[in-house]
Amino acid sequence: MTAPVFTERYLLDPGINANPFPYLALLREHSPVYWSQMHSAWLVTGYEQVAACLRSPAVSADRVRPLLERIPAHVLDDESRLALDILSHWMVFNDPPDHRRLRGIFQEQFAARAASRNRAMIDRTAAWLLAKRAPAGSTGDLVADLARPLPNLVFSRWLGIPAKDGPAFWFWNARVGDLILGAVQAEHEYRGSLHALSSLYRYLGGLVRDRREAPGDDLISSVLAGGEVTASVTEEEFVGMLTHLAFAGGETTSNLIANGVRALLMHPEQHEAVRSDEWLLRGTIEEILRFDGPSKMSIRVAAEDLDLGDARIRAGDRIFLITSAANRDPQVFSHPDGFDVRRGAVSHLGFGLGIHFCIGAPLARLLATSAIGAVVRHRPALAFEGSGHEWQASLLNRSLKALPVRY
Repeated sequence: MTAPVFTERYLLDPGINANPFPYLALLREHSPVYWSQMHSAWLVTGYEQVAACLRSPAVSADRVRPLLERIPAHVLDDESRLALDILSHWMVFNDPPDHRRLRGIFQEQFAARAASRNRAMIDRTAAWLLAKRAPAGSTGDLVADLARPLPNLVFSRWLGIPAKDGPAFWFWNARVGDLILGAVQAEHEYRGSLHALSSLYRYLGGLVRDRREAPGDDLISSVLAGGEVTASVTEEEFVGMLTHLAFAGGETTSNLIANGVRALLMHPEQHEAVRSDEWLLRGTIEEILRFDGPSKMSIRVAAEDLDLGDARIRAGDRIFLITSAANRDPQVFSHPDGFDVRRGAVSHLGFGLGIHFCIGAPLARLLATSAIGAVVRHRPALAFEGSGHEWQASLLNRSLKALPVRY
């Protein structure tokens, strides 16, 4: 028998976007560090190599400059330039020491113990959404009914967004997501997304000023009370970071919940195991993150020449760290393409690694556990409605457009 011949394909080809895993396995077997002329980037798919890049100071997280290069120059009016300056304050686009400084002001609020204080509120919200939008026996879209609104409602409450401002707040977030996740293509879409980020920044800046005068029981007030704003970060940097948290808090967790429910429904024996023993929920969330997590890859730039395996990567080269491939590397995971809620402790890369490990991981785990637990507990007859699922076209995220189900 001969090994299959590898032929490179575009990562946003509809078939690859819908089910990237067989192609990524072929790519990883062919070369875990592969220079792609098609994408003008190194495609890194091996677990060992992705982990090494995530730890290496020679691999930079500065993606604002590459983003600038993709945006047509004539799009950059004053509002757009402001938006790009805002992006420069996102900690995910910064390397040490700035990354550590920016992240540090939120470290206490995002710790697992702090996030767990929201458990009762999250459980109540999940139960309310199921009762209101997904009554037993009805049909609906689990993305629209639960996976998207739950993180949005929880994060709005945590940030202290007044209910009357919610629609505009989440509209701006959605447009920012289109930009960051590569969904915008036309000039008016670029301009609209950049202007939405500017609007979000101004709104949150006003909220920060309000909380200085009248503190509340929310994340912004808590950080301000710690005294780090103006002491270690400027107020502009703080507001810029809030725009990042607002975007990331909803998008990633929504995808985790929807992908997780889909994985359980595709594996009825695993679904039944969790339904019979809710102690398996914690391991289920970790297996979802490994098997079909909310993020497919992160993009980096080589800050200096480096050797990765047999490849010589030059300073300035783009690097796609394809964590969705690394999380199914047979060198690390047994039966990597199987979904097993009893797999136990695994060192997946679903939340990254090293200094850029997702600061919101404890809250995302809490939200996913609450949402999926509520579905398993209160909608035991949950089943797919129809067949076939459409995915958002994105290099970075693994995001369902909808998940039609019968509750």
